[in-house]
Amino acid sequence: MDFEVCIDSVEGALAAEKYGAKRVELCAALSEGGLTPSVGMIEACVNATKQTEVHVMLRPRSGDFTYTIDEIKLMERDLLAAKQVGAAGVVFGILNKMQKIDLQTNMYLLEKAFELQLSTTFHRAVDVTKNPIDCLEDLINLGFNRILTSGGEAKAADGIETIRRMKNIAHDKIEIMAGSGVGLDQLPLFQSAGIDAIHFTAKKDMLNNLALDMGPQYHIDENKIAAIAQALRKE
Repeated sequence: MDFEVCIDSVEGALAAEKYGAKRVELCAALSEGGLTPSVGMIEACVNATKQTEVHVMLRPRSGDFTYTIDEIKLMERDLLAAKQVGAAGVVFGILNKMQKIDLQTNMYLLEKAFELQLSTTFHRAVDVTKNPIDCLEDLINLGFNRILTSGGEAKAADGIETIRRMKNIAHDKIEIMAGSGVGLDQLPLFQSAGIDAIHFTAKKDMLNNLALDMGPQYHIDENKIAAIAQALRKE
């Protein structure tokens, strides 16, 4: 089973590579569920890693996953910029106003990614839809490489039966990656379900003691990455 670490810093990229992560999902604003990081941060993380792939979140704002034309154009520019500084993949997900997969708009960005040979992940927008299983055929046909999902629940462990069904239905047509609340204690659950990969954030809150609230600050939790990596090596 591969593992992917959700990060927001060069420190995170270095820790992920140190313990053998297949990929990192690079974001800004983890407190908002992850937004598009700066080009400078993308380039720095690419330069800091040799084996671990840097996959870049394309999400221009927090909130829902139904975007305007201007927001889609921004995502396209960010996709091109990510490729230019060496990213291996991009992560995005676009829904229509009915909270279903927006086939046309996803295909627009996918075509750009295909042209640039970028790997593609449809993120947890799938968990906002009525039923993630119903999205499988569309996401396979669109050509995404993988789906990141919690099985429609707040935590992946609670959505394990849906994730298991998604894996069984997908066979090898698309990678199913479980994410949200994934920790060392849940590994046996995902291993028994035959999941292709897991995704987790390894962060520790830092206390700044500032007079004004300027938002949370995180440092990488290297111990969590090390523990999960060690457990997976014993598979």
